[in-house]
Amino acid sequence: QKWKIQVQDSPEGMRTLSQREWGEKSTAELMSRYVSKETGYGVPKDGWRICLAHEFKEKRKPFQAKDVSLSNILEHVGLGIRYLKWWYRKTRVEKKAPFIDMFSAQPLRQIYGVPLGGIGGGTITRGWRGEFCRWQLNPGMYTYKTVTANQFTVCLRRGGQTVYQQVLSVERPPTLQGWNWGYCGEYAFYHALYPRAWTVYHLPGQNVTLTCRQVSPVIPHDYQDSSLPVAVFVWDIENRNDYALDVSIMFTVVNGSGQKDDKSGGHWNEPFHLEKEGEAVSGVLLHHCTAVNPYTLCIAAREQADREISHQTAFAPKGTCSGLWSDLLTDGRLDSPTGSSPPTPKGEKVAAALAVGCPVAAHGHGSLEFCLCWDMPTITFGSREREHSRRYTRYFGTKGDASPSLSHYALTHYRQWERSIDDWQRPVLQDSSLPSWYKSALFNELYFVADGGTVWTELHPDADVSGGLRSENGGLPAQPAVIKEYGRFAYLEGQEYRMYNTYDVHFYASFALIMLWPKLALSVQYDIAGTVVREDLTERLNLMSGRYSPFKTKNVVPHDIGDPDDEPWLRLNAYLIHDTADWKDLNLKFVLQVYRDFHLTQDSQYLQDMWPICKAVMTSEMKFDLDGDGLIENSGYADQTYDGWTVTGPSAYCGGLWLASLCVMCKMAKLVNSEEDYQHYRDILDRGSAAFDKLLWNGKYYNYDSSGRNLSNSVMSDQCAGHWFLRASGLGEGEFQAFPKEKIQGALKSIFDLNVMSFAGGQMGAVNGMRPEGVPDRSSVQSDEVWIGVVYGLAATMIHEGMREEGLRTAEGCYRTVWERLGMAFQTPEAYCEKGIFRSLAYMRPLSIWSMQLALDASQTDQTTASQPGGT
Repeated sequence: QKWKIQVQDSPEGMRTLSQREWGEKSTAELMSRYVSKETGYGVPKDGWRICLAHEFKEKRKPFQAKDVSLSNILEHVGLGIRYLKWWYRKTRVEKKAPFIDMFSAQPLRQIYGVPLGGIGGGTITRGWRGEFCRWQLNPGMYTYKTVTANQFTVCLRRGGQTVYQQVLSVERPPTLQGWNWGYCGEYAFYHALYPRAWTVYHLPGQNVTLTCRQVSPVIPHDYQDSSLPVAVFVWDIENRNDYALDVSIMFTVVNGSGQKDDKSGGHWNEPFHLEKEGEAVSGVLLHHCTAVNPYTLCIAAREQADREISHQTAFAPKGTCSGLWSDLLTDGRLDSPTGSSPPTPKGEKVAAALAVGCPVAAHGHGSLEFCLCWDMPTITFGSREREHSRRYTRYFGTKGDASPSLSHYALTHYRQWERSIDDWQRPVLQDSSLPSWYKSALFNELYFVADGGTVWTELHPDADVSGGLRSENGGLPAQPAVIKEYGRFAYLEGQEYRMYNTYDVHFYASFALIMLWPKLALSVQYDIAGTVVREDLTERLNLMSGRYSPFKTKNVVPHDIGDPDDEPWLRLNAYLIHDTADWKDLNLKFVLQVYRDFHLTQDSQYLQDMWPICKAVMTSEMKFDLDGDGLIENSGYADQTYDGWTVTGPSAYCGGLWLASLCVMCKMAKLVNSEEDYQHYRDILDRGSAAFDKLLWNGKYYNYDSSGRNLSNSVMSDQCAGHWFLRASGLGEGEFQAFPKEKIQGALKSIFDLNVMSFAGGQMGAVNGMRPEGVPDRSSVQSDEVWIGVVYGLAATMIHEGMREEGLRTAEGCYRTVWERLGMAFQTPEAYCEKGIFRSLAYMRPLSIWSMQLALDASQTDQTTASQPGGT
């Protein structure tokens, strides 16, 4: 309650609210149109909740080339011309999608909900109104199509007569007019707590409430079931009437994902039945027979007493489609024909339906279960040079016939998954000291681990991860044990920024992996380490400078491992805006992650393997210490993760990362018993720290850079990033301290006062750059943006430094802006400005919220230790 917030509460003007009142108003707005009193069956208290009739008032536009200011256009006219030429060749000559398309950004569709499926096998997103609307089955490539016929329909029967039949959709589409559309959204709400979601439908006039629970196997520290491309829908039925009902739910699915190849011909469906281990499932297989990456969709149900399963193998999802509707309406079941459907002729689509029914006693409860799975066991990327086996094929095979077994496994194991999910989430959800918004943000932001174009593959028997430099020569094993056992993992920088494992951003996002799936985090690190020693001296044009330079230089961390429209892992670095060698922060972020990951896993073999690689990249970095004062310098344009800002001389961001890296090198040298290395890095650290303070500390915070330019004293929200990683790694104090504690705390206070509370009324998180007089720095296209993932990391730093309330307050502004005001649920962008625009929907960096949980856990441990006898 320490801070007051000015809000536009009515047309008459502004009103002052307390922090708590602001939060309650923001949350209540999403449910303001819900008219029923039904709360649903087993719906949790915490999560993101929205009435199906809600409409978001604010409609933002994506950042595009036209949004660049005139001054920035004039400054970078050469870049613009070079990008336009490259874009034209890519789209018009090569007929490919550019990995960043400044002319065709995805518009904001305020519709998305919890994605279906585990990690690395592809995803299908189901919107909060129930539509199947975002598809990522081909690795890393998205289709933003709502498939109208993919629906759930309810049929209620009393005394042998159908009394109610309704598509559970608020839409009124121009097709399938023979179905009963237009469910009233004011009687339903959606509740998301990833990896589960609940939709509660009160059926007007029927005294019946349905709760659809959606479950995907995303389970921390589980490296088998978490890889499965499956989801389960459990329908709980509450009958408030004085009479019994027979209730059927019908699930209809099109063979495809809304793309042109749905009509390419040759697709076919067939019913199936599988019984093993005393359990039986039945359903329909939808074989999607494309030339590249064919797959099988499957809808299935578990056979139980008092449950009737019926199906329609094939129907055409066009016209009125009244035949299927009448089939269910007649008796609450489908005809269940035997045999396969013929392959579709070119130009035609085919769909299938599965219905499950059960009796529900007066004032009773019933439940029905469905599974949706997809089997695309082997994948090729855009260049089609190599075939990769998805992780789940280790358990279900690569033949493309796993759908029956996958559905059987899902329907017989989902309760176990839910117990594991409950055990994982319970400590956070039951912690009364944590605000409700944070609990929603922590788990719901995790969607990107699965829905970030994610691929998780088996290591090919012939693969060599080492980059050619083997262990005996200071490199890596050809096939490190962790990759052999746990596979290769890659996720996109963003659904619109199509580059795998973008390393400067992974630096922030990696907290989710190292805390929840640490073996995958280590696998990524081994993959990156192997690329460090590789070089490709082929010259290519850098769009920023207009100069030609080598594609990849030795002992430099690449920006990314490639574009899914090409061949990731084989050809690195889709990014061509800069020369990779200019990204001074990448090497430093590698060193910092190596130690943090060791600190959290205590994997001594990992440390031994990474130590020589860390020494090599630090040696490479030393060339930027131009005046020998122990502090690296920036020169020119965008030499770090912040593309838009000019940096001259030592800067708070890169300089801070450099000092933190020296600090962890000192710690690692101690751990590997190398006193010589310890003294080497200690000397540089001591000199560099003195230079850093002298050049950048202004008495209140660290200046953006040391150039003395008009804007060099801007307040950068991310200036303490190096210290953040030290604290996350159990360092930052005593012998392994790079920054004076009082200066870090002073900087954080300045950031909170200026970048947070003096920006947008304190309601939108921390702006990247703020002038000391209290106005945003608008010198570049990124300085006046809010980067959600940076804000979460900043909040974690505040929590580490005892500023818990300020940290939570800072992060809360981002959550409420993205999830409650702008309608960006399950597509958290990289950035938004105070007004008007956003940039890059569905982005990797916000996974950094897990660093807040790490900080909260650490502060709790510190408090417990201090309260014990002998504690300090």
